[in-house]
Amino acid sequence: MSQRLPTLFIPHGGGPCFFMDPPAHAPHLWDKMAAYLRGLADAVGQRPKALLIISGHWETERPTLNVGARPGMLFDYYGFPEHTYRLSYPAPGAPELAPQVQSLLAEAGFASDLDASRGYDHGVFIPMMLSYPDADIPVLQLSLQQDLDPAQHLAIGQALAPLRDEGVLIIGSGMSFHNLRTFFGPAGDAESEAFDAWLAEAATNADPQVRAAKLAAWDQAPYARAAHPREEHLLPLMVAAGAAGTDRGQRTYSDHLGGKALSGFQFG
Repeated sequence: MSQRLPTLFIPHGGGPCFFMDPPAHAPHLWDKMAAYLRGLADAVGQRPKALLIISGHWETERPTLNVGARPGMLFDYYGFPEHTYRLSYPAPGAPELAPQVQSLLAEAGFASDLDASRGYDHGVFIPMMLSYPDADIPVLQLSLQQDLDPAQHLAIGQALAPLRDEGVLIIGSGMSFHNLRTFFGPAGDAESEAFDAWLAEAATNADPQVRAAKLAAWDQAPYARAAHPREEHLLPLMVAAGAAGTDRGQRTYSDHLGGKALSGFQFG
């Protein structure tokens, strides 16, 4: 019998960053993030039966599940070396898990849709190529809601929590800082530190109700909009935190990229 799995919020980097030469001025730019992602399976401990991944790169009117049996690659990045458009992550889909997910969502008041034609976007296949490189664990991707309501995404996560007892690893894939205009410039470094400190305190708060309240009001945090002009890369954290139940979060990844503070979290 499997033990309850944790939930995760992981950084997925920038485009196919781990599979191309780093810039000459920063040859180790992605090393720490790559090492974190490569260590994910060991950190989780047991082998999941399936991965349920919420990526910051898929938004729909209401929650939608990718139910393709063998999803292809969705190369939703632009201007990168030609070989990065030939990357492959041939993990099977998990359409058999979709009815249970839809039932759990319905019980919580969320109508949902199915999509059998969409490929894995780079918020899925890029980090998973490092974390589960054998591509032998079925993957079910869940979209964000276009309304980007943090409370709704916390509630979606809460609805999905029972899956943790059935061998399903719930992964929110995004970035804790995602302002592309300032990422690699000197502006905003101090602001990113302030937001990252707030986020770490909120996500690791011992009281799950306080944690949820803080995350639901994330845009009131110090320099929130400097860190996330648009919040699609932060909302996968809400799903992971919602699915955590009473399990406390811990910051399992902390780094600086281009001077900007970044974090990743594990709950349970």
